[in-house]
Amino acid sequence: MEAVTESKVNVRPLADRVLVEPAPAEEKTAFGIIIPDTAKEKPQRGTIVAVGTGKKDEPLTVQVGDTVLYGKYAGTEITVEGKEYLIMRESDIFAII
Repeated sequence: MEAVTESKVNVRPLADRVLVEPAPAEEKTAFGIIIPDTAKEKPQRGTIVAVGTGKKDEPLTVQVGDTVLYGKYAGTEITVEGKEYLIMRESDIFAII
């Protein structure tokens, strides 16, 4: 299985790792209260931008374009061409939504 990447990102994760573009942080609460920058929570959902090849006995179950939920402190933050991404193991992903 070959790694799949979108043309906009020049990063290819290895093995069971995936590259996730985090969703933007919430600007307002459900009641319309504006959240200041200092109180914004780290997003826990994002879109898969690139996937690795998987392990020999464990193929990846996520695909490029999937929207996923992951742990608050999952992954490592990286910056590619001025844009923030997270690189994490597929096991750090809780669900596909």
